[in-house]
Amino acid sequence: MEARDVDSEIEIHFDITGRSTTEGKMFDMQSFFSDRLRQIRQMMIVGRSLPRRPISNSEAWRNRQRYSSTDYEVTLVGLVSETRWARSGNFNFVIEDETMQIRCSLKPPSGASNLHPALDGLMNDDVVGVSGHFPIGERNPLFLANDIHMPPLGRHSKATASEDEAVSAAFLSDVHVGSKTFLAPQWEKMIEWFRTDPLARTVKYFVLSGDGVDGVGIYPGQQRHLAITDLFNQYGELARLLEGLPDWVDLMILPGNHDAVRPAEPQPALDPEIQQDYSDAVFVGNPCDFSLHGVRILSYHGKSIDDFVAGLRSITYSTPELAMKAMLERRHLAPSWGGKTPLSPEPEDRMVISTVPDIFVTGHVHGHYAGNYKGTTMIHSSTWQDQTDYQRMLGFQPKPCILTVVNLHTHATASIPFA
Repeated sequence: MEARDVDSEIEIHFDITGRSTTEGKMFDMQSFFSDRLRQIRQMMIVGRSLPRRPISNSEAWRNRQRYSSTDYEVTLVGLVSETRWARSGNFNFVIEDETMQIRCSLKPPSGASNLHPALDGLMNDDVVGVSGHFPIGERNPLFLANDIHMPPLGRHSKATASEDEAVSAAFLSDVHVGSKTFLAPQWEKMIEWFRTDPLARTVKYFVLSGDGVDGVGIYPGQQRHLAITDLFNQYGELARLLEGLPDWVDLMILPGNHDAVRPAEPQPALDPEIQQDYSDAVFVGNPCDFSLHGVRILSYHGKSIDDFVAGLRSITYSTPELAMKAMLERRHLAPSWGGKTPLSPEPEDRMVISTVPDIFVTGHVHGHYAGNYKGTTMIHSSTWQDQTDYQRMLGFQPKPCILTVVNLHTHATASIPFA
């Protein structure tokens, strides 16, 4: 299917741009976490991921004599904090709902997978369910959990574009124009591919998931790593580079942590003063939930991968797809407050994954992945920046210059290398 023969069909389901209402006060923070708890608890109840209907922490504690053995268990749902492993190997944490906090202790089940929360850990501010009982005679709230329940994530049935709209979407992130390590020759190879390759003629959409430029003042000493030291000139050069794409390609641009927007997520779209250099681009916030020809796509720059690497034993920077799976499993893009990912305390927590996407896209850590998880096509978009000094110090090798192309009718993926 030739992309030039198909009309654009973009529907935005959520974008924070122009809709942020928080004042950053304590009330906003309370509303933010209360809404998260309400949303995910309701998912658990409706999705039947709990063994019984949950009750409040205070009601459970008040009736602890009734729930004092494995024969009379109770289920709680709340926000997680203070996670640690005891010398015994038990996983200890606090669970909090609107009424009170309760300390929990879970012995890892025999034969449990390394990905089980008792062995892998939980993120601060995850919303989970726990089943168990209270030990007799305990004066302080202590709950002996026998299992942890995550939000429901069944096998997803993907939507597809119709056969007469069988166009493709291309995904890229972290171009970092302005950096001395931006890979300009490889960019020209990609532009040439768009002019000559048959697959390129099917590409109707080009989604850039943040960090289009390297920015200015993002980290100490950045100036010495910049080939373009003026922020507006960086965006001007990115606009010039993107003009090389064929006229049948529609461009969508999200911000990332290097872009000229607030760092707190969800982030609004780039400022109109920056947008004016770009012709016919669609600017959206980060994250953005949108559909292309009926195919639901959740694009998120991926800053919280830093927190998942720090918080869960199984995740490393070389396996960003495991962080993406963890986001889907907990139905949240960035659960941890006060970590490496700044969050904006909106009255509604819009980082909750309320609808399971057909395609889930991230970037940020300069890896690459294309695969499937429980029916969702997962793309970790490649970068266009060579190894940085910081990455070299960590021994991390990026996977640059790979364009990921997904057919919206068949969901077939192709990873095109240009390095």
